[in-house]
Amino acid sequence: MRAFARVALFAFLTSLPILAAAQGRPAGVSTAMVTTSTMAETVSVFGEVVAGRESAVAARVGGVAQEVPVRVGDRVAQGDILARLDTELLEIELAQAEAQIAIARAGISVSEARLDRAEKAFRRAETLRQNSTIAEAQLEERASDFAEARGAQQEALARIQASQNAVEQARYRLDNAVVRAPFDAVVLDVTTEVGQFIASGSQVATLIDTSALEIEANVPARYVSALRVDQPVTATTDIGDTVTLTLRAILPTEFAATRTRPVRFEVAGTDMAIAVGQTVTLDVPVSAPREVLVVPKDALVQAQGGWSVFVNQDGKAMPRNVEIGAALNNSFEVLSGLTEGDEVVVRGNERLRPGQDIAPSGPPQESAQPGSNG
Repeated sequence: MRAFARVALFAFLTSLPILAAAQGRPAGVSTAMVTTSTMAETVSVFGEVVAGRESAVAARVGGVAQEVPVRVGDRVAQGDILARLDTELLEIELAQAEAQIAIARAGISVSEARLDRAEKAFRRAETLRQNSTIAEAQLEERASDFAEARGAQQEALARIQASQNAVEQARYRLDNAVVRAPFDAVVLDVTTEVGQFIASGSQVATLIDTSALEIEANVPARYVSALRVDQPVTATTDIGDTVTLTLRAILPTEFAATRTRPVRFEVAGTDMAIAVGQTVTLDVPVSAPREVLVVPKDALVQAQGGWSVFVNQDGKAMPRNVEIGAALNNSFEVLSGLTEGDEVVVRGNERLRPGQDIAPSGPPQESAQPGSNG
C-alpha cells in the first residue's frame, strides 16, 4: 500500500506542470455573429389543397367513339388524344360540301356569260332607241333581261359563299372528331367508352393540372391586411413536410359565422406528392414584418435572474447580460444587451470564466435565419 501511495503521489506531482500549462492556454470555442433579420408573428390556420385548374373536357361535335386511349390516372400532355370519333360520315359530308363548291363555281361561269350577253343586248337597245329604231317596249325587255342576269350572278356568288361555309363547317367537324387534352394534366375520370355515342358538348374526361395546385385557407378577417404577395407563407402537412406558399388572391367574400375570408396561395416549386383535398397547417402572418436583432440559442447561458452570453472581446470571453424575446427557429430575438456585429460564443461556453482567453476554431458562424413565430 505504501508503494502504491508513493507511485500515485509521484504521478500527481509530475502532472501539475501539465495542468498548469493547460490552464494557461486560451480555451477553444466556436463563435457566431449577432445579426438582424426579418420577423413576422404568425397564427396557425388550417388549409386545403385545391386544384388551380380542373377541366371537364367536352366533345365539340357528336359521333360514335371509335377510340378512347386514356385511363384514369394517366398523365397526358397538351394535345394528346383523349377520344377519337368515327369520321366516316363526316368525311362524306366534307366531300359533298366540296362538290357543291364545284357546282357553284360552274354556275358562276354560266351566270357571267348570261350577264355579259344581256348587258350587250341592253346597250345596243339603248343606242337603237335613241335613233328611234326600236320601240320602247323592246328596250324595257332588254333592261329586264339585264337586271335578271345580274340577279342570277349575285345568286351564284351567294351560292359559292354558302358552299364555302359548308366546307368549313364539315372540316371543323372532321378536325374536332379528335378530342385532345387542353393542357398537361392527370386524368381524373373517363366518362365515355368505345362504341358509345357522344353528343356535342357532352363530357369525355375530367383533367386536373397538378402543376397548378393551390391551397385555400379561411383566414381570420382581422389578419388579412397583414398578408403580402412578397412574403412567403409556410404550410406543414400531416407528416411534417413543409411547403412554401405565396399569396395569389384574397377572395372578396367573408363568412359571417367565423369572420374569416377565403385566401388562395400558390404552391412554390416542390417535388412533394400533395393531393387535392389534403389538409395542411399554414403559419399565416398576423402583423407586418419587422427587423429584429437575433442571437443563436446556443450562445445563451443561464445566469442569475436571466440570461447572459460570452462576447469575444479582443480574444477574451466577456459576459454580457441579455434580455431575449420571441423564439425564432434556432435563434432568439434580442431586446437588449447586444448590438449587431457582436461575436458571441456558441460552443465551449459552458465552462468559460469571465475574462478568460479564448481561441475561436474558425471564422464566426452565420446566425440561423429566423422564420416566424406563432
